[in-house]
Amino acid sequence: MSAKDPVLQPPPGARPDWTIDQDWEGYTADEHQVWIRLYERQTALLPGRACDAFLHGLEALDLHRAGIPDFSRINAELERLTGWSVVAVPGLVPDEVFFDHLAHRRFPAGQFIRRPEQLDYLQEPDIFHDVFGHVPMLTDPTFADYMQAYGEGGLRALDLGRLHNLARLYWYTVEFGLLQTPAGLRIYGAGIVSSHAESIFALDDPSPNRLAFDLERVMRTPYRIDDFQQVYFVIPSLQALLDATLQDFAALYASIARRQDLAIDEVTPSDRVFTRGYQSYAARGGRTAA
Repeated sequence: MSAKDPVLQPPPGARPDWTIDQDWEGYTADEHQVWIRLYERQTALLPGRACDAFLHGLEALDLHRAGIPDFSRINAELERLTGWSVVAVPGLVPDEVFFDHLAHRRFPAGQFIRRPEQLDYLQEPDIFHDVFGHVPMLTDPTFADYMQAYGEGGLRALDLGRLHNLARLYWYTVEFGLLQTPAGLRIYGAGIVSSHAESIFALDDPSPNRLAFDLERVMRTPYRIDDFQQVYFVIPSLQALLDATLQDFAALYASIARRQDLAIDEVTPSDRVFTRGYQSYAARGGRTAA
């Protein structure tokens, strides 16, 4: 998790790289129970919705056990599979810290878990979003390479002043990406797989647009952080996603700088459309109308 406009000094108790001890022994029985409730609800929903790589990762890491996972336990298997590890952080971290961790195959995860009354929606990512949502995909070698490449690209984007464009790539892939499969569209984005409501909305609701992934198009598309997405981008494979991003983005950033952003609900003549949405959910006011 990264933070925009951060205070560059780590908070008290954090190391210079912003990591902290997970303090797994400090979780209460009630906190473990929140994890179990969330885990059981999502794992009952996701077969036939989440992509195979996510489901395989979930099984490989055995994230259920007796509640909130102990990072030291899951890291042993994660490092064996792809060389990644999970590190605890006190919350959102500065962009350069976040990218540096990713570039060195470390995923920064929040240490706290939401309260029982927040099961359905939480503004700041917690350990369930970060670990259940993100970490299973890091067991896949191709996606693991993509995440490392993203971290390396993030450090470059900071120097070039194009972080807002690169952030859109993360949002529409790592957080809210869809995958095309012979059996239909599947979820791989952490923001979807960790949300009961959006796991349904992203695949079933007629409201959002679902468009084929195109790197420049994604980087020109704003996103919303407070509600269901108005557009999802569909990759043909994890390898295709990695291949599309293993390039020097300097020329791409220069091209984007000369063009305007696209409206979040826009469908252009060059888009390959899986679903042209009605945008009815957004028109009703989304969560603010609930």
